[in-house]
Amino acid sequence: MTLAAELRTALREAADPALAPGQQAYMKSAMPFLGVRLPEVRRITGARARGVADAEELRATALELWREAAYREERYAALALLALRPMRARLDLMGVHEEMIRTGAWWDYSDEIAHRVEETLAVHPRELAPLLRRWARDDDVWIRRVAIIAQLGRRDATDRTLLADVIEANLGDPEFFIRKAIGWALRHLARTDPEWVRAFVAAHPGLSPLSRREALKHLGAGDSAPPVALR
Repeated sequence: MTLAAELRTALREAADPALAPGQQAYMKSAMPFLGVRLPEVRRITGARARGVADAEELRATALELWREAAYREERYAALALLALRPMRARLDLMGVHEEMIRTGAWWDYSDEIAHRVEETLAVHPRELAPLLRRWARDDDVWIRRVAIIAQLGRRDATDRTLLADVIEANLGDPEFFIRKAIGWALRHLARTDPEWVRAFVAAHPGLSPLSRREALKHLGAGDSAPPVALR
């Protein structure tokens, strides 16, 4: 039995059909759910893939599960395979990540894939920074969202010039998921560099109220910034 077939069988065995309608309604998903909670999907995937070190096998399995999915948990399993150690920070998987962002077209997929992009950026900044700048101007809202949130966990290592560029490319976008992503990205950086975030907000009056509110959420009442350089 192939790894993909093992995972499909294991997910069906773990399914609780009573959970499925609520999961589908919450996610506003056209694709049905089996009724397996996400932590359990990840546990099952890790257990079944344990000992598989061949990155090409894992890649092929992830794509098979993704492209042939009948239930959303199969796509979650595909994403869990790409999070395994042999698949982390691989530049050659960026095409796979992009396909999944575009075809998944929803926040649960894009936000998980953003972690994989972040890991790749940390190891391959020279290649990823220009790509993210292109993504920030893409027609696809989910591609742009990932470009904006791809540095959420980088803290002091955040490339502030890159962050400014991807946000500025989307300042006028009225889409909720973009405005929320901008605020989210700034709020995360504010944990380690509040002065930069306050300066950025002050220098960009075109930020939406949602983005501004999210960015300054934990910075207290003061919206003004000291005269520090953004770049």
